[in-house]
Amino acid sequence: MANARPSILVTGATGTVGREVVSQLLAAGEPVRALTRHPERARLDARVDIVRGDLERPETLTAALQGVDRVFSLAVGPQLGEQEAGLAQAARSADVRRIVKLSVLGAGENARRGVVSWHSAGERAIRQSGVPWTFVQPGVFMSNALFWADSIRREGRVYSNFGDGATTPIHPRDIAAVAVLALTTDGHEGRTWPLTGPEALSTGEQVRLLAAVLGRPIEYVPISDEMAREGMEKAGMPAYLIDALLPFAAVVRSGKAGDVLPTVAQLTGRPALKFAEWAHENTGAFR
Repeated sequence: MANARPSILVTGATGTVGREVVSQLLAAGEPVRALTRHPERARLDARVDIVRGDLERPETLTAALQGVDRVFSLAVGPQLGEQEAGLAQAARSADVRRIVKLSVLGAGENARRGVVSWHSAGERAIRQSGVPWTFVQPGVFMSNALFWADSIRREGRVYSNFGDGATTPIHPRDIAAVAVLALTTDGHEGRTWPLTGPEALSTGEQVRLLAAVLGRPIEYVPISDEMAREGMEKAGMPAYLIDALLPFAAVVRSGKAGDVLPTVAQLTGRPALKFAEWAHENTGAFR
């Protein structure tokens, strides 16, 4: 589908944040192209130009980038540095004028831990490509609470190895809002935007808010890292991801993950969305 104006290519368009980015770009009147390995499963708005492609196969990116002048890069897994290096080089060859990368809070040149180190490699690859960039660095997603849905439905319980430590969960819609601003307005080139939600909440506090919204009791059960690992393994989570995620629990328990940042409000001009608002929107997942 040809557009009179250059498109914005969205990778990871069928995921939690990617769908929000697509929706908000369309609402802003931007032509959107979505990259996916399985176009037949995409279930995106009919206005979206859906193209087949895979970040693990850089040869598929040349055609996907034709007629594109901005890119939203969302990659996952321990190889995301290589994936984003391939995307950035293809974007440079296509004369793309801006890449906005979904990164993670804490990523940077000195990061060595798990998922943060993966995204640090991606940031480095994009910087080295020479394409103008913006890095959007959210912390914990509110939507991570969806992992509790099964135990809430079956047992009325939430199990976590975060203890009483607080995080600052952010609504995926707010992450997307900052990404869309960086894609569609000036003043973001070469900037890194660290993002959190508007309040520091322990897992127990999130569970109580969710219980209030659902109108039913939910018990929070603190567990050890070993029990958390067993649960992740039973859920079919790959070992590399378990090993990358588990160390974060110690950071949370130490009280070092609860700093609230004002970035969302400063950039969007409105307060960041609260966990209770996300819970109201997603009650169906827990019933």
